Amino acid sequence: MAALDISSSGKGTLGMLLEKITDPSDLRELSSADLSLLAAEIRTFIVDAVSATGGHLGSNLGAVELTLAVHRVFDSPRDLILWDTGHQAYVHKIVTGRAGAFANLRRPGGLSGYPNRSESEHDWVENSHASTILSYAHGLSVADRRIGRNRKIVAIIGDGSMTGGMAYEGLNNLGHANSQVIIILNDNGRSYAPTVSNLSHELSKIRLNPTYMRRQRKLEQALHDLPLVGDRLEKGLEGAKAALREIFEPPAFFEMLGVRYVGPFDGHNIAEMELALRQAAEHDGPIVLHMITQKGRGYPPAEDDPIKCLHDTSELKPGSYTAAFTESLIAAAERDDSIVAITAAMPDSTGLLPFAERFGDRMLDVGIAEQHAVTAAAGMAMGGLRPVVAVYSTFLTRAFDQVNLDVGLHRQPVIFCLDRAGITGDDGPSHHGVLDMALLAKVPGMTMFAPSSYQEIQVMFETALSITTGPSAIRWAKTAARQVPFDQVGSGMHARKVMAGDGEVAILAVGKMVETAEQAAAILAESGISATVWDVRVVKPLDVAMLRDAAEHSLVVTVEDGIRIGGVGSRIADEIGGLTQQRTSPPVLVMGIPDEYIPQGKPDQILASLGLDAAGIAAATAKALASSPVSLA
Repeated sequence: MAALDISSSGKGTLGMLLEKITDPSDLRELSSADLSLLAAEIRTFIVDAVSATGGHLGSNLGAVELTLAVHRVFDSPRDLILWDTGHQAYVHKIVTGRAGAFANLRRPGGLSGYPNRSESEHDWVENSHASTILSYAHGLSVADRRIGRNRKIVAIIGDGSMTGGMAYEGLNNLGHANSQVIIILNDNGRSYAPTVSNLSHELSKIRLNPTYMRRQRKLEQALHDLPLVGDRLEKGLEGAKAALREIFEPPAFFEMLGVRYVGPFDGHNIAEMELALRQAAEHDGPIVLHMITQKGRGYPPAEDDPIKCLHDTSELKPGSYTAAFTESLIAAAERDDSIVAITAAMPDSTGLLPFAERFGDRMLDVGIAEQHAVTAAAGMAMGGLRPVVAVYSTFLTRAFDQVNLDVGLHRQPVIFCLDRAGITGDDGPSHHGVLDMALLAKVPGMTMFAPSSYQEIQVMFETALSITTGPSAIRWAKTAARQVPFDQVGSGMHARKVMAGDGEVAILAVGKMVETAEQAAAILAESGISATVWDVRVVKPLDVAMLRDAAEHSLVVTVEDGIRIGGVGSRIADEIGGLTQQRTSPPVLVMGIPDEYIPQGKPDQILASLGLDAAGIAAATAKALASSPVSLA
């Protein structure tokens, strides 16, 4: 990644105190009054920056004081500060010297919306897929113990991440290994929230105190050493402690896993958090500090609108592919009460909120638990329902095993509706949905659709509902959907011939790339090259009529916004080869996303840089025609 320009801020100027913070060590010189002023300046700065560039607002406004406290107590980057999810780490970026880079937050060549190892030595994990940080922390602690390094590992989890099963797998292993990890549970109303009482608060402060802990260990050892009755007295003490925890501290769950729990603490009281963090640093083994924070704090629009501040500032846009899905789902659900919708903590951006308002008892939000969502959908289908799983393309890959073996193997009619497929843009490599077609096409019995227009989603959803012998998937882009008249909409399991050429070249395009292929054909026509263009529509199974037509051309070009290796184009080339065994097959030029991680940028700019705009497709096609003439005689 190119070096970041940190010479100026995004919108407006840095505050009086904020402009002096270039390293976390600068925070340790500030008084309590200074810290309060700095927190206010940071909130103003974040609101201004996100207003200009887009991004995650509420989660970062709620983590201001927590971040300041962590960086005042621990010595980053010597101590490891790990974030889950990474979109609550804007304040971390600010206090580690990157405030000036926020002018280009989430823009090409600019500041990532998540921690990024290439940006700063203070960043360890590009963690934009939730519920993973405790596993990272466990791995790092194992390495430190093995090598003999002495440093603190602090894992900050929250913003819904504790709803993901992987978080509990990490907790279990941290406790089993007695890992030296400090876990901060940032509870902003979207994660595990235990019962809170004044007594519980006071007991937690006592239990965290090192003096108390030393005396408790001495008492336990003394009881253990008493002859004859020592074991009974020790067990009695443990029983009394367990009873108190069950009465006053429901999060005894953590301690059953071998992870000490303390809290809750006020996540906006820096002094209180600092004391807790310093004492936790002396604890031998994993420990959870439960911090209560307010999402969107200090900015009324974010405080008052929990949905809008949940992820980013985007909304369901009229005329988008997502809006077409919402309309189709509601229309189908009005006719069929067996239809249920499932989301993994993203009901807003996947278009399910209008469905939930209409059919509240038929909408399930399982939290950040994609694996559970998919297998639960299989169970619902087995029970006679028609489950629709609405999820981002990049997040479904977390549950591919469940798609393959729990849904596919059992041939259950689950419909997967994949938003943000293809190149998505601002959120970078972890959010591009480029693997879905290559992966899902490998699931036996899977039917997969790729719409090229708003109207195609409606037709494809109805077709998917008619499939009862196995799973289906519909994948669409984040970018705007084009509107087309009825005569430009396909039907059923058929591909659609968009324009007919004279046999020179056939361009087979997938999804949103159809419009680009049409533009490329127009450019080729100016050079005297006549192109046939097909809208593939059904990625699996491929339409044999389309393949046979393409095989009659001198050159076949496939265009997709998915991974090129093992993608749709590769399958088209293979199947055309099977159709033309008695003669020479035409060469197939496969155009798609390369086998690499694509940085953030605007989707159209990224596609152009990869040669997947109209000019790039036309140029590649003309070059292939000139270098590989084929006789079909």
